[in-house]
Amino acid sequence: MWFFYGLALMAGIANAVQSGVNATLAKNLAQPFAAGIVISLVGATTLLAIGLILGRFAPPSLSDIRAVPHWAWLGGMMGALLILSQLYVAQRIGAAPYLGLLVTAGVVTSILLDHFGWVGFEQHPVSLWRICGGLLMIAGIALVAMF
Repeated sequence: MWFFYGLALMAGIANAVQSGVNATLAKNLAQPFAAGIVISLVGATTLLAIGLILGRFAPPSLSDIRAVPHWAWLGGMMGALLILSQLYVAQRIGAAPYLGLLVTAGVVTSILLDHFGWVGFEQHPVSLWRICGGLLMIAGIALVAMF
């Protein structure tokens, strides 16, 4: 289990660094959408290479593709939105406010996703402590953004 927490921690660090890296790529290419495509292609190539190296990649069958809920195909569009926000927003507002907003919005949304069991998550009822945690995150990002 510690491996998974460590991986999530490293992904959070990478997310913070990635915002600046991606924005710098967009600035130097002078083409934010071209940078977004490069980022997506490099990411897809990396996933393919790692999947092949680990022997964990196999193309899905047609029946597997048909069994996917319609809403599950939206992840790529959401990833593109994340990349575009990195290219246009991160360097303008700063790393701390950007990532703070990103994480806080994610946690507050996750509380709702867990409570209702939406988009494939198991239901975990909202509690007073979860609400307090979300409110503290909102207050924390307000402090980071203001000062």
